[in-house]
Amino acid sequence: MVGEVRIVAIIQTYNEQRFIGGCLAHLEQQGILAYLVDNESSDETVAIAERHLAGNLVGIESLPRDGNYSQRRQLTRKEELARSLEADWFIHLDADERRVASERGRTLAQALAEADEAGFNAVNFLEFTFVPTREAPDHDHPDYERTMRSYYPFLPRFPHRLNAWKRQDGPVALTPSGGHVIRFPGLRMAPQSLYSRHYLFLNSEHAARKFGPGRYAPEEVEQGWHEWRAKMDAALIELPSERELRHYEADHLLDPSRPRKQHIAEQWAPQDSLVKRLKRAARRRRRKLPRASEAGSSA
Repeated sequence: MVGEVRIVAIIQTYNEQRFIGGCLAHLEQQGILAYLVDNESSDETVAIAERHLAGNLVGIESLPRDGNYSQRRQLTRKEELARSLEADWFIHLDADERRVASERGRTLAQALAEADEAGFNAVNFLEFTFVPTREAPDHDHPDYERTMRSYYPFLPRFPHRLNAWKRQDGPVALTPSGGHVIRFPGLRMAPQSLYSRHYLFLNSEHAARKFGPGRYAPEEVEQGWHEWRAKMDAALIELPSERELRHYEADHLLDPSRPRKQHIAEQWAPQDSLVKRLKRAARRRRRKLPRASEAGSSA
């Protein structure tokens, strides 16, 4: 029999009132505790989260925003929390994600406990990205998980979401990969990936508010982080047809075959010229910074 494992998902938020309640409720159903790092939200994110303090939410803290979103600052704080919070395992999580077991009849907690019992200390997740379509363009309501059922598997490289890990005696590194891949000595990745439903945006207006110039730390954008998210032009948004996507039936029936290597929304960002890309690559080499492909936003 697999023993009980205390698992804490560390979530960062900024104006995630659409997602945070459902995220915390889902984690509780999956046997997972949560800790929230809020980036000075101006909406009801924190108020909604506080309702879960009597349940599976073990704490809330505020991280200064300083005028924009800094992925590096968020991840550095998560690395610190992974050494101070009481937990056997941790998950780096965004509020718009729903992590699940890949097999029917198992909770996420059970799947991670089984990986622990088998001697592994890190678990990867395969991402399935859910988006609105031309046929069903608006899901900006509390019941979006029921109505937004068109998705595509997304896998630009493997592993792409290696960000559940067993507590370590020493430091862990999330920052170099932009939160995508945890790093520490002696890492042993479980051979079976679990699943992640990612609700990228709920309608075109939500995408226009969530992504685009001026929202991200300028020094991170200069270094190649955030990629298309920092450049998206709302005038270029064109939703896909549901015929181009797959239809969700159940978690264990999610189809990871033939994954996309780019998000659909990437085509809504003006492309840099070759000269600009080469100059940015040269600056990264001089500064010995992580590649943009590894250090994009986790959101």
